Amino acid sequence: MSTEITTTLARFKRPLCYVMGALYIVAGVMHFVVPDAYVQIVPPAFPRALELVYLSGVAEVALGIGVLLPQTRRIAAWGLVALLIAIFPANVYMATSGVVLTGVPEFVQNPSATARWARLPLQVVLILWAWWYTRPAPGDEA
Repeated sequence: MSTEITTTLARFKRPLCYVMGALYIVAGVMHFVVPDAYVQIVPPAFPRALELVYLSGVAEVALGIGVLLPQTRRIAAWGLVALLIAIFPANVYMATSGVVLTGVPEFVQNPSATARWARLPLQVVLILWAWWYTRPAPGDEA
């Protein structure tokens, strides 16, 4: 990567960390606000879907807070990478099963096939975004 691109990315690394942390905190809280929406996309082969939803919600909140703190940023980023890999089967299930969500706003109840399948590469982008924070930039305390 050229020095110019690296410098530009480095400038956005810290602000994007705060965006990422906030997104995971909000997403994690939503697991407790509308848990039934998340239960519907847990693959049937996984036992105790509600408990898994709550567990992933706690993990998202804790790791979201963790990436906001310089002292825990790297370990929390690794945790997010692991969490995103762990929840990938739910995205595959949603893409392949045609689940129509209940108890959510109408505009998200039945996403198009394109939207369902787009979640899979988006998951890769999210993994790479979290992984970025496992690699501190020179002079960065992350």
